Amino acid sequence: MTLLLDSSFVYALFNSDDRNHAAALRFAATNRQQSLVPDVALPEITFLFRRDAPYSAIKTFLVEFTKSQLTLVAPTTEDIIRISQIMDTYPTAEFDLVDCTLMALAERLNITQICTFDRRDFSIFRPRHCDYLELLP
Repeated sequence: MTLLLDSSFVYALFNSDDRNHAAALRFAATNRQQSLVPDVALPEITFLFRRDAPYSAIKTFLVEFTKSQLTLVAPTTEDIIRISQIMDTYPTAEFDLVDCTLMALAERLNITQICTFDRRDFSIFRPRHCDYLELLP
C-alpha cells in the first residue's frame, strides 16, 4: 500500500520545533508503506521553513529529504485537469494547490490514505475512488 504526504506532515517530520514533530516521528518510525510527496509541496514546505527558521534550515531540510525514503511524484496533465475540477466543485472551500494535487493523485493512484496535520480540506473532499480519504496519523 502507498501513502501520500501533505506539506504539513513533511514539515513536522523534518522540523524538530514543530508542535506535531513527535507525532510525525512516531508515525514515520512504524510506517512501512511507500510514501509519496507531490513535488509541488516542496515550495510550500521550504516557505514554512523560511517563515519559522533561519534560511539555513531550508538547506538542511533539502539534504535530509534526499536521504529519506520519501519519493517525489509529479502531477500529470490529467491530474492538473482534475485539480481544476476539484477547485470548481468546492469553490467556497478555496482548497490550495498542494491539497488539490494530493486529492487528484490519490484518485489516479488509487491511494486512500494521506498523512496530514491540516485536516479541513481533506475532510470536505469526496474522492471518486473511495468513500473518503483516511487521514493519518
